Amino acid sequence: MTHISTHVLDAVTGRPAVGVAVTLTGADGAVLAQSATDSDGRIADLYSGPVPDTCRLCFDTATYFAAQGVDALYPEVVVAVSITDASAGYHVPLLLAPFAYSTYRGS
Repeated sequence: MTHISTHVLDAVTGRPAVGVAVTLTGADGAVLAQSATDSDGRIADLYSGPVPDTCRLCFDTATYFAAQGVDALYPEVVVAVSITDASAGYHVPLLLAPFAYSTYRGS
């Protein structure tokens, strides 16, 4: 069973990005899970269960930046993840700024 979690940090403020909506979909676009980041910018248990070989995390950055009163280039960030070990955990952090973002496989 695959476990997927995420963490969003606002690179401009140096603080967790609170309330960022995240949708996890399969390769076919079917919604597997939806949640929003907590007060620490985390979703510790976005999804646990079987997933296809590829899934996508879609971060609603437009709503987050609008709430901050910040103009931003990316209304959403979509991160496609290749699931190579169905029994592993996948932690996918997002470092976010109005005109840039970065992601990596966390632990």
